[in-house]
Amino acid sequence: MGLRIISGRLKGKKLHSVQGLTTRPTADRLRESIFNILSFRVHKAVVLDLFAGTGALGIEALSRGAESAVFVDNNPGAVSVIKRNIKSCFFDKHAHIIKWDIKKNLNCLKSPKRAYDLVFLDPPYNQGRVKPALFNLEQTRSLEKGARIVVEHSPLETIPEDLFMFEIEDQRRYGKTVVSFLTYMV
Repeated sequence: MGLRIISGRLKGKKLHSVQGLTTRPTADRLRESIFNILSFRVHKAVVLDLFAGTGALGIEALSRGAESAVFVDNNPGAVSVIKRNIKSCFFDKHAHIIKWDIKKNLNCLKSPKRAYDLVFLDPPYNQGRVKPALFNLEQTRSLEKGARIVVEHSPLETIPEDLFMFEIEDQRRYGKTVVSFLTYMV
């Protein structure tokens, strides 16, 4: 079975995928585990989905009652698939897509309508993108105090300890993926 929404208003809805190997969508089981851990934090959340790929994480949050979601990715194929998925789920009024190179900065987020309180960060594995993305995210000043950041990463690429504004609350390993749950402390 392909990519689908796990729970919420659109439970079971199939999502479009990006062709080729340029994106690595979060598997349904892993997404279900992440959302089980987040549970009550999703309802009414303002969500940011970085390295969004298919948009499955942000769309899952919207299906579960998030207020809105912003999707950021630099891959034209991914941006196109996110648009298709949002349209097919009828989330046009609750979603915004930004084509942006997260490696450089996140200046595209500097003036949000409301600060984000739930962030999904799923960069390509083992390319050194976790630390710069977290640093750039903090630099935007677009996070609510206490915001939860969910980082999917390889066990070889750990969460940097010198970013004191983020506290690791929990880490879980699922095969070749580690999911770190951070809290924004500033």
